[in-house]
Amino acid sequence: MTVNLEVAEGVGTLRLDRPPMNALDVATQDRLKELAEEATRREDVRAVVIYGGEKVFAAGADIKEMQAMDHTAMVLRARALQDAFTAVARIPKPVVAAVTGYALGGGCELALCADYRIAGENAKLGQPEILLGLIPGAGGTQRLPRLIGPSKAKDLIFTGRMVKADEALALGLVDRVVPAGEVYEQAHAWAARLAQGPALALRAAKEAVDTGLETDIDTGLTVERNWFAGLFATEDRERGMRSFVEEGPGKAKFL
Repeated sequence: MTVNLEVAEGVGTLRLDRPPMNALDVATQDRLKELAEEATRREDVRAVVIYGGEKVFAAGADIKEMQAMDHTAMVLRARALQDAFTAVARIPKPVVAAVTGYALGGGCELALCADYRIAGENAKLGQPEILLGLIPGAGGTQRLPRLIGPSKAKDLIFTGRMVKADEALALGLVDRVVPAGEVYEQAHAWAARLAQGPALALRAAKEAVDTGLETDIDTGLTVERNWFAGLFATEDRERGMRSFVEEGPGKAKFL
C-alpha cells in the first residue's frame, strides 16, 4: 500500500510509503482519501500525524503519470485530486504534519491540510508547479494564502522557489523546526497530548476556527456560540469543570 494508517494510544499515523520520493500518483491520492475518511470514523483515533518517513515527506505529483494525461483526463481527475486532500483537511480531530526533506507541490499542499506543521531542519517546501507551466491544483492557491497571506503565497507560487526550514518558519508555513531525527517523535507527542483531551470540544474548536476563516465574522460567531452552548450538554464539560473546582486547573482526565 502507498499509504498506511497505524494507530497506537489514540494517535493515528497516516504514513506515506511510496519510495523513493513518495510521489503522489492517482493510486496514492485515492488511498489517502480512503484512510483520511477511516481516521475520521474511527473512535480509537483521537489525533492524527501525517508522515512521509525520515528522508522525505512527499516530493509532489507523479510527473510521468501527469504528462500522459490530456485536458479531458485532468478535467475528470482534478476534483478527485482535490477531494483527497480535502478529506485530510476535514478530519475533525487535531492533525499535525511531520515534515522531513522535500515537501513540494502536492507534498506541500498535503502539509497545508494539517492544523500544525513540525518540520525538520532538512525540510524544503514549495509550490513549483509554475515551472511546469501549471498552478497548484490540490488546494495550494487557496490554503497557502489563508495560512501565510496573499503576497507571500503569490511569491512562492509565482516563482516556484523552494524555501528551507528556517524561511518556512519565518513565513508561517511551518510552526516549529526541530532536528530531522526528532520530527516524528515531536509530532507524535503533540498529537498524543491532544489525544488525551476532550474529543468533542477539540472537534468544536477546529470546526469553529475553520468555518470562521471561510465566512464573515457574524456567521463565525454563530458557529462558535452554538458549539459553546452545545458543549454544556457533554460529559467532558461536566468532568472538566468538576475537576477545576475540586482539584484546580489543568488536572481533568477526559478518557
